Amino acid sequence: MPLKPNIYAIIMAGGMGTRFWPLSRRRRPKQVLAINGPNSMLQDTVSRLDGLIPLERTYVVSNAQQMRIIAPQLPEMDEANFILEPVPRNTAACIGLAAIHVRRIDPGGIMVVLPADHLIKNITTFQNIVRTGINVVEKHDALVTIGIPPTRPETAYGYIQFEEPGDDLPDGVYRVKTFAEKPTTETARLFLDSGDFFWNSGIFIWRASKILAELDDCLPELYAQLQKIEEALEKDEYPGVLSNYYKRIRPISIDYGVMEITNSPIYMLTGDFGWSDVGSWDELFRISVKGQDDSVHIGETVAIDAQHNYIYSPGKLTAVLGMDNILVVNTPSATLICPLDRAQDVKEIVEKLQKEKRTRYL
Repeated sequence: MPLKPNIYAIIMAGGMGTRFWPLSRRRRPKQVLAINGPNSMLQDTVSRLDGLIPLERTYVVSNAQQMRIIAPQLPEMDEANFILEPVPRNTAACIGLAAIHVRRIDPGGIMVVLPADHLIKNITTFQNIVRTGINVVEKHDALVTIGIPPTRPETAYGYIQFEEPGDDLPDGVYRVKTFAEKPTTETARLFLDSGDFFWNSGIFIWRASKILAELDDCLPELYAQLQKIEEALEKDEYPGVLSNYYKRIRPISIDYGVMEITNSPIYMLTGDFGWSDVGSWDELFRISVKGQDDSVHIGETVAIDAQHNYIYSPGKLTAVLGMDNILVVNTPSATLICPLDRAQDVKEIVEKLQKEKRTRYL
């Protein structure tokens, strides 16, 4: 059954997916790739809302450079449901821009904020957890996030420390004690052993008015720019005002900018629904079905005396001989080869290419 008419889905789709280079590029970012099935990750994100939040109340936020690629992915979505960022400014600005649109439409509107590039296997459980989160927001007007039960000492994720709930919260809902950034391996093990840390999914539920009030308290300069933009909504001068003021915003994540410093209560729901951020090639290898050699082969490949490898090579033969635990990604214009346990560092290649202005490969 669909939710009440004051619930809005906000899908953040402006990332570059740098750890998925060379397949993910500026003109073909990770969220439009069919990485783990027939549909793109963006299309899967929208489809898992079916029966929960209707398409007319689903909004996709992305930047001007990527919108030309993203919009054709969702031909059934109205043009007005795409919210354009003139330039990327990280998640605090992205969420704030969406919030002023929702507040203009519906002053009491509740936002379900979702990254466009995550994998969720159990859609029914996911939808039920979102419903619970909305109930918590309606009752407490609080900031709500979803934590993922950790299965390993992962250093690529942020963490949420939780404490036992009061009697006024449903089962599986906890009070948040602290947010922790991506830890070292040793710290991640301590988090896992403690039993009171979950992975930070980056999924949030709150009223538009609430998160805007938090931005006003925690990031007043950013909120001041958003106010100028909000004043121009639905006016002819909106594109110019948006471009002028949005470019002045200092990029910062919603975690750094609000969640880690707010004095408001934050509640965490337990998100045990088969989640992965599919944030890097080694994570994709981890969740993929392996062959007899404990490897993943996509496309034209030959492997001899090679174990525990991820080889991606559609349209071109790639042969691997006598090598284990490696990643090979073959595209028409670039090839990546590295140890699987260095896949998290692929973004350093992107940074080097940017520094050297080799933009044809980005």
